[in-house]
Amino acid sequence: MTHERTVGHGHGHGHGHGHGHPRGGFRSAVRDVFAPHSHDAADSVDDALESSRIGIRAVKISLVVLGITASGQVAIVAISGSVALLADTIHNFSDALTAIPLWIAFALGRRAATRRYTYGFGRAEDLAGLFVLAMIALSAVIAGVEAVRRLINPIEIDHLGWVAAAGLVGFVGNELVALYRIRVGRQIGSAALVADGLHARTDGFTSLAVLLGAGGVALGFPLADPIIGLVITAAIVAVLRSAARDVLRRLMDGVEPELVDDAETALRAEPGVLGVRGLKMRWIGHRLHADAELDIDPSASLAEAHAIAHSAEHTLTHAVPKLSSALVHAYPAHTTLDRHTTT
Repeated sequence: MTHERTVGHGHGHGHGHGHGHPRGGFRSAVRDVFAPHSHDAADSVDDALESSRIGIRAVKISLVVLGITASGQVAIVAISGSVALLADTIHNFSDALTAIPLWIAFALGRRAATRRYTYGFGRAEDLAGLFVLAMIALSAVIAGVEAVRRLINPIEIDHLGWVAAAGLVGFVGNELVALYRIRVGRQIGSAALVADGLHARTDGFTSLAVLLGAGGVALGFPLADPIIGLVITAAIVAVLRSAARDVLRRLMDGVEPELVDDAETALRAEPGVLGVRGLKMRWIGHRLHADAELDIDPSASLAEAHAIAHSAEHTLTHAVPKLSSALVHAYPAHTTLDRHTTT
Protein backbone atom coordinates (compact mmCIF):
# COMPACT_ATOMS: atom_id res chain seq x y z
CA MET A 1 0.00 0.00 0.00
CA THR A 2 1.36 3.38 -0.89
CA HIS A 3 1.47 6.24 1.56
CA GLU A 4 -0.24 9.06 -0.28
CA ARG A 5 -1.44 12.27 1.27
CA THR A 6 -2.82 15.17 -0.67
CA VAL A 7 -2.94 18.71 0.60
CA GLY A 8 -4.22 21.79 -1.14
CA HIS A 9 -4.02 24.78 1.13
CA GLY A 10 -4.10 28.22 -0.48
CA HIS A 11 -1.87 30.35 1.72
CA GLY A 12 -1.38 34.00 0.89
CA HIS A 13 2.09 34.86 2.13
CA GLY A 14 3.64 38.24 1.53
CA HIS A 15 7.08 37.01 0.64
CA GLY A 16 8.76 37.97 -2.59
CA HIS A 17 11.51 35.84 -4.05
CA GLY A 18 13.29 37.07 -7.09
CA HIS A 19 15.85 36.17 -9.64
CA GLY A 20 18.43 38.76 -10.47
CA HIS A 21 19.00 39.23 -14.17
CA PRO A 22 21.68 41.74 -14.90
CA ARG A 23 20.59 44.39 -17.38
CA GLY A 24 22.31 47.27 -18.97
CA GLY A 25 23.18 49.02 -22.18
CA PHE A 26 21.17 50.35 -25.05
CA ARG A 27 20.18 46.94 -26.44
CA SER A 28 18.74 45.86 -23.09
CA ALA A 29 16.77 49.09 -22.80
CA VAL A 30 15.33 48.68 -26.29
CA ARG A 31 14.53 45.01 -25.67
CA ASP A 32 12.68 45.90 -22.47
CA VAL A 33 10.50 48.36 -24.39
CA PHE A 34 9.21 45.63 -26.72
CA ALA A 35 9.40 42.64 -24.35
CA PRO A 36 9.28 43.75 -20.71
CA HIS A 37 10.00 40.91 -18.32
CA SER A 38 10.89 40.74 -14.66
CA HIS A 39 11.31 38.31 -11.78
CA ASP A 40 12.62 40.90 -9.33
CA ALA A 41 11.74 40.41 -5.67
CA ALA A 42 10.35 43.93 -5.54
CA ASP A 43 7.96 43.02 -8.38
CA SER A 44 5.95 40.61 -6.26
CA VAL A 45 2.49 40.86 -4.73
CA ASP A 46 1.62 37.42 -3.43
CA ASP A 47 -1.85 37.85 -1.92
CA ALA A 48 -4.54 36.93 -4.46
CA LEU A 49 -7.25 39.37 -3.36
CA GLU A 50 -4.77 42.20 -2.92
CA SER A 51 -3.30 41.67 -6.38
CA SER A 52 -6.76 41.71 -7.96
CA ARG A 53 -7.56 44.93 -6.11
CA ILE A 54 -4.31 46.49 -7.37
CA GLY A 55 -5.15 45.36 -10.91
CA ILE A 56 -8.59 46.96 -10.78
CA ARG A 57 -7.09 50.20 -9.48
CA ALA A 58 -4.55 50.18 -12.31
CA VAL A 59 -7.18 49.87 -15.04
CA LYS A 60 -9.31 52.57 -13.40
CA ILE A 61 -6.43 55.04 -13.23
CA SER A 62 -5.22 54.27 -16.75
CA LEU A 63 -8.76 54.68 -18.10
CA VAL A 64 -8.98 58.14 -16.55
CA VAL A 65 -5.52 59.19 -17.82
CA LEU A 66 -6.22 57.99 -21.37
CA GLY A 67 -9.61 59.72 -21.27
CA ILE A 68 -7.95 63.00 -20.30
CA THR A 69 -5.32 62.52 -23.03
CA ALA A 70 -7.92 61.94 -25.73
CA SER A 71 -9.98 64.88 -24.45
CA GLY A 72 -6.93 67.12 -24.78
CA GLN A 73 -6.55 65.97 -28.37
CA VAL A 74 -10.22 66.78 -29.02
CA ALA A 75 -9.55 70.38 -27.99
CA ILE A 76 -6.61 70.56 -30.41
CA VAL A 77 -8.72 69.01 -33.19
CA ALA A 78 -11.31 71.76 -32.65
CA ILE A 79 -8.61 74.41 -33.06
CA SER A 80 -6.69 72.86 -35.97
CA GLY A 81 -9.57 71.33 -37.91
CA SER A 82 -7.40 68.34 -38.81
CA VAL A 83 -9.48 65.39 -40.00
CA ALA A 84 -6.50 63.01 -39.69
CA LEU A 85 -5.96 64.08 -36.13
CA LEU A 86 -9.66 63.60 -35.42
CA ALA A 87 -9.38 60.00 -36.63
CA ASP A 88 -6.38 59.41 -34.36
CA THR A 89 -8.26 60.91 -31.41
CA ILE A 90 -11.26 58.65 -31.97
CA HIS A 91 -8.81 55.75 -32.14
CA ASN A 92 -7.32 56.74 -28.78
CA PHE A 93 -10.79 56.93 -27.20
CA SER A 94 -11.68 53.45 -28.43
CA ASP A 95 -8.35 52.02 -27.25
CA ALA A 96 -8.85 53.47 -23.78
CA LEU A 97 -11.90 51.25 -23.50
CA THR A 98 -9.72 48.10 -23.59
CA ALA A 99 -9.33 48.70 -19.86
CA ILE A 100 -12.97 47.69 -19.36
CA PRO A 101 -12.57 43.96 -20.26
CA LEU A 102 -9.59 43.78 -17.92
CA TRP A 103 -11.61 45.48 -15.18
CA ILE A 104 -14.33 42.87 -15.60
CA ALA A 105 -11.76 40.05 -15.65
CA PHE A 106 -10.10 41.18 -12.41
CA ALA A 107 -13.51 41.51 -10.77
CA LEU A 108 -14.49 38.00 -11.91
CA GLY A 109 -11.18 36.63 -10.68
CA ARG A 110 -12.09 37.65 -7.13
CA ARG A 111 -15.17 35.43 -7.12
CA ALA A 112 -15.00 32.12 -5.28
CA ALA A 113 -14.84 28.85 -7.18
CA THR A 114 -18.13 27.11 -7.90
CA ARG A 115 -19.27 23.56 -8.64
CA ARG A 116 -19.06 24.37 -12.35
CA TYR A 117 -15.87 26.49 -12.27
CA THR A 118 -13.90 24.53 -9.71
CA TYR A 119 -10.64 26.41 -10.44
CA GLY A 120 -12.32 29.79 -10.07
CA PHE A 121 -12.56 32.50 -12.72
CA GLY A 122 -8.93 33.46 -13.22
CA ARG A 123 -9.01 32.42 -16.88
CA ALA A 124 -11.21 35.45 -17.60
CA GLU A 125 -8.02 37.50 -17.34
CA ASP A 126 -6.35 35.43 -20.06
CA LEU A 127 -9.41 35.84 -22.31
CA ALA A 128 -9.21 39.61 -21.78
CA GLY A 129 -5.59 39.34 -22.87
CA LEU A 130 -6.76 37.89 -26.21
CA PHE A 131 -9.00 40.94 -26.68
CA VAL A 132 -6.01 43.22 -26.02
CA LEU A 133 -3.96 41.30 -28.62
CA ALA A 134 -6.74 41.82 -31.15
CA MET A 135 -6.68 45.57 -30.47
CA ILE A 136 -2.88 45.74 -30.90
CA ALA A 137 -3.19 43.85 -34.20
CA LEU A 138 -5.92 46.26 -35.31
CA SER A 139 -3.66 49.22 -34.45
CA ALA A 140 -0.90 47.74 -36.63
CA VAL A 141 -3.30 47.26 -39.54
CA ILE A 142 -4.71 50.78 -39.27
CA ALA A 143 -1.25 52.36 -39.00
CA GLY A 144 0.11 50.33 -41.93
CA VAL A 145 -2.84 50.94 -44.25
CA GLU A 146 -2.83 54.67 -43.49
CA ALA A 147 0.94 54.92 -44.10
CA VAL A 148 0.69 53.12 -47.46
CA ARG A 149 -2.30 55.22 -48.48
CA ARG A 150 -0.38 58.42 -47.80
CA LEU A 151 2.64 57.15 -49.71
CA ILE A 152 0.46 56.52 -52.77
CA ASN A 153 -1.67 59.65 -52.38
CA PRO A 154 0.21 62.22 -50.26
CA ILE A 155 -2.01 64.48 -48.19
CA GLU A 156 -1.04 68.04 -47.34
CA ILE A 157 -0.89 68.61 -43.59
CA ASP A 158 -2.04 71.98 -42.25
CA HIS A 159 -1.66 73.54 -38.81
CA LEU A 160 1.60 71.67 -38.23
CA GLY A 161 2.18 73.23 -34.82
CA TRP A 162 -1.14 72.06 -33.43
CA VAL A 163 -0.81 68.65 -35.03
CA ALA A 164 2.65 68.24 -33.47
CA ALA A 165 1.26 69.34 -30.11
CA ALA A 166 -1.50 66.73 -30.35
CA GLY A 167 1.06 64.06 -31.17
CA LEU A 168 3.12 65.03 -28.15
CA VAL A 169 0.05 64.95 -25.87
CA GLY A 170 -0.91 61.52 -27.18
CA PHE A 171 2.58 60.09 -26.84
CA VAL A 172 3.14 61.34 -23.28
CA GLY A 173 -0.28 60.22 -22.06
CA ASN A 174 -0.05 56.77 -23.59
CA GLU A 175 3.52 56.16 -22.49
CA LEU A 176 2.71 57.12 -18.90
CA VAL A 177 -0.17 54.63 -18.93
CA ALA A 178 2.06 52.01 -20.56
CA LEU A 179 4.74 52.33 -17.89
CA TYR A 180 2.13 52.15 -15.12
CA ARG A 181 0.27 49.14 -16.53
CA ILE A 182 3.47 47.21 -17.24
CA ARG A 183 4.86 47.89 -13.76
CA VAL A 184 1.65 46.81 -12.03
CA GLY A 185 1.28 43.83 -14.36
CA ARG A 186 4.76 42.68 -13.34
CA GLN A 187 3.98 43.14 -9.67
CA ILE A 188 0.86 41.01 -9.69
CA GLY A 189 1.95 38.53 -12.38
CA SER A 190 -0.70 39.55 -14.94
CA ALA A 191 0.32 38.88 -18.55
CA ALA A 192 -2.94 40.47 -19.73
CA LEU A 193 -2.24 43.74 -17.91
CA VAL A 194 1.33 43.84 -19.25
CA ALA A 195 -0.10 43.25 -22.74
CA ASP A 196 -2.51 46.14 -22.23
CA GLY A 197 0.43 48.29 -21.19
CA LEU A 198 2.16 47.34 -24.42
CA HIS A 199 -1.07 48.23 -26.22
CA ALA A 200 -0.94 51.73 -24.73
CA ARG A 201 2.69 51.90 -25.90
CA THR A 202 1.63 51.14 -29.49
CA ASP A 203 -0.85 54.01 -29.30
CA GLY A 204 1.97 56.21 -28.04
CA PHE A 205 4.06 55.14 -31.04
CA THR A 206 1.22 56.17 -33.34
CA SER A 207 1.02 59.59 -31.72
CA LEU A 208 4.81 59.86 -31.92
CA ALA A 209 4.54 59.23 -35.66
CA VAL A 210 2.19 62.22 -35.90
CA LEU A 211 4.75 64.38 -34.07
CA LEU A 212 7.76 63.22 -36.11
CA GLY A 213 5.83 63.35 -39.36
CA ALA A 214 4.78 66.94 -38.72
CA GLY A 215 8.41 67.80 -38.02
CA GLY A 216 9.54 66.22 -41.28
CA VAL A 217 6.89 68.08 -43.26
CA ALA A 218 7.90 71.34 -41.59
CA LEU A 219 11.49 70.69 -42.76
CA GLY A 220 10.31 70.31 -46.36
CA PHE A 221 10.04 66.51 -46.59
CA PRO A 222 6.33 65.69 -47.04
CA LEU A 223 6.91 61.93 -47.31
CA ALA A 224 8.31 61.90 -43.77
CA ASP A 225 4.81 61.32 -42.39
CA PRO A 226 4.02 58.04 -44.23
CA ILE A 227 7.59 56.73 -43.98
CA ILE A 228 7.62 57.19 -40.22
CA GLY A 229 4.17 55.61 -40.20
CA LEU A 230 5.63 52.45 -41.73
CA VAL A 231 8.44 52.40 -39.17
CA ILE A 232 5.90 52.73 -36.36
CA THR A 233 3.86 49.90 -37.90
CA ALA A 234 6.92 47.65 -37.70
CA ALA A 235 7.39 48.66 -34.05
CA ILE A 236 3.75 47.81 -33.28
CA VAL A 237 4.20 44.37 -34.87
CA ALA A 238 7.25 43.80 -32.63
CA VAL A 239 5.18 44.73 -29.58
CA LEU A 240 2.36 42.44 -30.76
CA ARG A 241 4.79 39.53 -31.06
CA SER A 242 6.02 40.02 -27.49
CA ALA A 243 2.53 40.42 -26.02
CA ALA A 244 1.14 37.45 -27.97
CA ARG A 245 3.98 35.23 -26.77
CA ASP A 246 3.21 35.90 -23.11
CA VAL A 247 -0.59 35.76 -23.35
CA LEU A 248 -0.68 32.60 -25.48
CA ARG A 249 1.86 30.87 -23.25
CA ARG A 250 -0.44 31.47 -20.30
CA LEU A 251 -3.37 29.98 -22.23
CA MET A 252 -1.21 26.93 -23.03
CA ASP A 253 -0.25 26.57 -19.33
CA GLY A 254 3.30 27.74 -20.01
CA VAL A 255 5.37 28.60 -16.93
CA GLU A 256 8.74 30.31 -16.64
CA PRO A 257 11.31 27.47 -16.28
CA GLU A 258 13.14 29.28 -13.49
CA LEU A 259 9.99 29.11 -11.35
CA VAL A 260 9.90 25.34 -11.81
CA ASP A 261 13.60 25.14 -10.95
CA ASP A 262 13.05 27.13 -7.74
CA ALA A 263 10.13 24.92 -6.75
CA GLU A 264 12.10 21.70 -7.35
CA THR A 265 15.09 23.03 -5.41
CA ALA A 266 12.87 23.94 -2.45
CA LEU A 267 11.16 20.53 -2.47
CA ARG A 268 14.41 18.55 -2.68
CA ALA A 269 15.76 20.45 0.33
CA GLU A 270 12.67 19.63 2.40
CA PRO A 271 13.37 17.26 5.35
CA GLY A 272 12.03 13.76 4.65
CA VAL A 273 11.92 14.23 0.86
CA LEU A 274 14.18 11.77 -0.99
CA GLY A 275 13.32 12.96 -4.48
CA VAL A 276 10.86 14.80 -6.67
CA ARG A 277 9.01 12.43 -9.02
CA GLY A 278 7.15 15.13 -10.89
CA LEU A 279 6.18 18.77 -10.69
CA LYS A 280 3.54 20.59 -12.70
CA MET A 281 2.74 24.30 -12.53
CA ARG A 282 0.27 26.52 -14.33
CA TRP A 283 -0.90 30.12 -14.33
CA ILE A 284 -4.62 30.77 -13.94
CA GLY A 285 -4.97 34.50 -14.43
CA HIS A 286 -2.24 36.07 -12.31
CA ARG A 287 -2.00 33.22 -9.78
CA LEU A 288 0.16 30.08 -9.88
CA HIS A 289 -1.00 26.56 -9.05
CA ALA A 290 1.30 23.56 -8.51
CA ASP A 291 0.98 19.77 -8.40
CA ALA A 292 3.97 17.81 -7.02
CA GLU A 293 4.80 14.14 -6.43
CA LEU A 294 7.49 13.32 -3.87
CA ASP A 295 9.50 10.22 -2.93
CA ILE A 296 9.76 9.63 0.84
CA ASP A 297 11.12 6.92 3.13
CA PRO A 298 9.12 3.68 2.55
CA SER A 299 9.02 3.07 6.30
CA ALA A 300 7.27 6.37 6.98
CA SER A 301 3.83 6.06 8.55
CA LEU A 302 0.71 7.55 7.01
CA ALA A 303 0.80 10.38 9.53
CA GLU A 304 4.47 11.08 8.76
CA ALA A 305 3.75 11.08 5.01
CA HIS A 306 0.96 13.58 5.57
CA ALA A 307 3.23 15.80 7.68
CA ILE A 308 5.97 15.76 5.00
CA ALA A 309 3.48 16.60 2.24
CA HIS A 310 1.95 19.40 4.28
CA SER A 311 5.36 20.86 5.12
CA ALA A 312 6.42 20.67 1.47
CA GLU A 313 3.29 22.50 0.37
CA HIS A 314 3.94 25.20 2.93
CA THR A 315 7.55 25.52 1.71
CA LEU A 316 6.37 25.92 -1.89
CA THR A 317 4.09 28.83 -1.05
CA HIS A 318 7.10 30.63 0.42
CA ALA A 319 9.62 29.68 -2.27
CA VAL A 320 7.53 30.55 -5.35
CA PRO A 321 6.05 34.04 -5.76
CA LYS A 322 2.33 34.26 -6.57
CA LEU A 323 1.72 30.57 -5.85
CA SER A 324 -1.80 30.40 -4.41
CA SER A 325 -2.29 26.64 -4.07
CA ALA A 326 -0.31 23.40 -4.19
CA LEU A 327 -1.36 19.77 -4.35
CA VAL A 328 1.40 17.53 -2.94
CA HIS A 329 1.45 13.71 -3.07
CA ALA A 330 3.91 11.61 -1.05
CA TYR A 331 4.87 8.08 -2.17
CA PRO A 332 7.28 5.42 -0.81
CA ALA A 333 10.57 5.73 -2.67
CA HIS A 334 10.66 2.07 -3.80
CA THR A 335 7.21 2.05 -5.43
CA THR A 336 7.39 0.89 -9.05
CA LEU A 337 3.73 0.13 -9.74
CA ASP A 338 1.46 2.60 -11.46
CA ARG A 339 0.56 5.26 -8.91
CA HIS A 340 -3.00 5.40 -10.16
CA THR A 341 -3.73 1.68 -9.82
CA THR A 342 -1.99 0.77 -6.54
CA THR A 343 -4.15 0.33 -3.47
